[in-house]
Amino acid sequence: MGNKILMKGAEVLGEAAVKAGCRLYFGYPITPQNEAPAYMAKRLPEVNGTFVQAESEVAAINMLYGASAAGHRVMTTSSSPGISLMMEGVSYCAGAELPVVIVNVMRGGPGLGGIGPSQADYFQATKGGGHGDYKIITLAPTNLQEQADLIFKAFDLADKYRIPVMILSDGLLGQIMEAVEYKDEIKPEDLAKKEWAATGRDPKREKNLINSLDLDLDGLERHNHKLQKRYKEIENTEVMCEEYKTDDAKIVVVAYGTTARIAKTAIDKVREEGLKVGLIRPITLWPFPSENIKNALQKENVKAFYVFELSAGQMIEDVQLCVNAKKPVNFYGRLGGNVPSPDELAEKIREIY
Repeated sequence: MGNKILMKGAEVLGEAAVKAGCRLYFGYPITPQNEAPAYMAKRLPEVNGTFVQAESEVAAINMLYGASAAGHRVMTTSSSPGISLMMEGVSYCAGAELPVVIVNVMRGGPGLGGIGPSQADYFQATKGGGHGDYKIITLAPTNLQEQADLIFKAFDLADKYRIPVMILSDGLLGQIMEAVEYKDEIKPEDLAKKEWAATGRDPKREKNLINSLDLDLDGLERHNHKLQKRYKEIENTEVMCEEYKTDDAKIVVVAYGTTARIAKTAIDKVREEGLKVGLIRPITLWPFPSENIKNALQKENVKAFYVFELSAGQMIEDVQLCVNAKKPVNFYGRLGGNVPSPDELAEKIREIY
């Protein structure tokens, strides 16, 4: 670990990727993450890497497909409308079992919307924004240090399970500046060799074919069953969640990313008034930390849940599935890129306490 460096969030994404062994970046500019490709355009040549500004987001995700198929750690960053354009390619990567890392610095929508922070892409990331029965691991940082750490985690998970991994950042986490300390740098040559990769014909082994097409119905069904088995393993082993002051909480707030930062401050404020409120913060949005919600549900002191999102309500559906109508699930959301203050959320908590 080195000394802490003050950096903007979008630049943190790039530096963390470089230190995680990524030497290939393909992307297309869109606000509010343009500092990430700009940083990579300067940084990658310094480490013998390659930056390509693709002609579109569609081209960028397919460049990731090709580079990942050749065995490299690869990443792209974009924002909500751009991620939508990539979704066919994400499904292709999932079908071909390719490890790629995709960062969505979410902005308000639908459509072009605006450039303010949003969390309205939760469904797209966790429920499959593309076609077919596939899943992608989805990680949600709440500050820039965690954003850096989760980049490392994303590459490791992608390689371990041969699966696309998406990090859901947002316009606030992309634009703020915080001090970040990076993990020790990983050199690409020190990474384990990917025996499945298409790296040129080797007469000593069977040929490697990277493909998501299978016109044999039984063969495609077997492939899908293999993927579903892997997804179940991920659900059993890779859940990450933080709990904050939940031991004696009567109201449990559920929030992730930027909203979790606001929620912690609001919880501290109402706790000073004697209100027993806690927080469950999913770090993996998929796999969702269902057991944390269900464990809280079993506590007699927990009277209700309060889901807080920068959307019209998306993660709330996963919370409701866990609670199964056994206790009230309340909701507060802001839309269009508006971010509420901790005082605003604290007042909403008081209303239901």
